[in-house]
Amino acid sequence: MSDILQAFRRTLSTLSNGRPWRYILTPALVALLLLVILSLLWLKALAALFMSLPPISWLDAWNLHWLAQILAFLGGWLAILLFSYVLAVLLAAVAVMPWLLDYLAEGEYADVARRDTRSLTASVWNSIWSALIFMLGWLLTLPLWLVPGLNLALPTLWMAWLNRRTFAYEACSLHTTVAEWDKLRQHHAGALFLLGLLMALLAYVPVIGLLAPSLTALVYSHYCLEAVRRLRLECAEEASLPGETS
Repeated sequence: MSDILQAFRRTLSTLSNGRPWRYILTPALVALLLLVILSLLWLKALAALFMSLPPISWLDAWNLHWLAQILAFLGGWLAILLFSYVLAVLLAAVAVMPWLLDYLAEGEYADVARRDTRSLTASVWNSIWSALIFMLGWLLTLPLWLVPGLNLALPTLWMAWLNRRTFAYEACSLHTTVAEWDKLRQHHAGALFLLGLLMALLAYVPVIGLLAPSLTALVYSHYCLEAVRRLRLECAEEASLPGETS
């Protein structure tokens, strides 16, 4: 938990500098613009689609038209919000995070050398594949949102999974070998998911939630670069120990 708090403290320190903000704001502005455009163009069509699908169509058949219409428009709005959020995550992961890593590497992580063996294509594909799984899982579990409690827990857990799957990989892809990434993923599995969960909750905060993908990219960058640094120090210490003699 102390490592996560340290990542948050360093994130706040980075945000005190005006230079990163132009990159952090870009995904939020794009997502907001897309949200407005899609709401104007697709909301009615999506609401009509949800009206024809169970369990909302069952409510309509039971003469609960008002409830069915409310849920249909809510479902359409959530689908548009989902698409906008995923786009912001992709922009933050593919476009913003490489710049953030370069920026951080100029300062407090200058000693963390790059050892990337993975291509840009693999990095982009990881983000796209994660986004597709996220959207499919979100839509397939949408009927469960009618169950009290699950309407908050399910989307939050899905966003936590997307954060961990996307940003942890992107933060490490430029600075680790495959072997180092496997070790980090195993040793920090719980912390990486918890970090994704905390940042998923940030998405529910009005206004600030629009910045959640970019801020998540920054927090994961701090956490993962520090984890890489410590892993290499541990490996160096182990290598310096005298071998056992028989």
